[in-house]
Amino acid sequence: MQLEFRVAKRDDQAEMISLWINCGLVVPWNDPEKDFERKMSHSPEQFLVVEREGVIIASIMFGYDGHRGSVNYLAVLPECQKMGIGERMMSEVERRLELDGCPKINLQIRNTNVNVIKFYEAVGYKVDPVLCVGKRLIADD
Repeated sequence: MQLEFRVAKRDDQAEMISLWINCGLVVPWNDPEKDFERKMSHSPEQFLVVEREGVIIASIMFGYDGHRGSVNYLAVLPECQKMGIGERMMSEVERRLELDGCPKINLQIRNTNVNVIKFYEAVGYKVDPVLCVGKRLIADD
């Protein structure tokens, strides 16, 4: 299977949002169009897609704030899952973040998403004894 990794482009938006919906990543409190636009406006080089035969089958957003790396919107089309694509994407992100001097990646996973938790554990991530808290600064509704 020939896969092409590349940086996301603005005209990928509709296809990527469809991917995120297909993967169950879109939630009512996050507007995927705004999420896409925010990333394209801020460090778009840290927004990757995987194409197969010209069709986007996977995406990943990542970042590094000088202390920790982060990953969001890791999505692989359901029919393309369990083929190593997600693992390859995480390896590429880890490689890029390590080149930037990033010592650790922190992830946020909904505690009900058991399959995603198992995926990350399988690629070497461990549950840290921390509590994630948040405060919305800009409402997406």
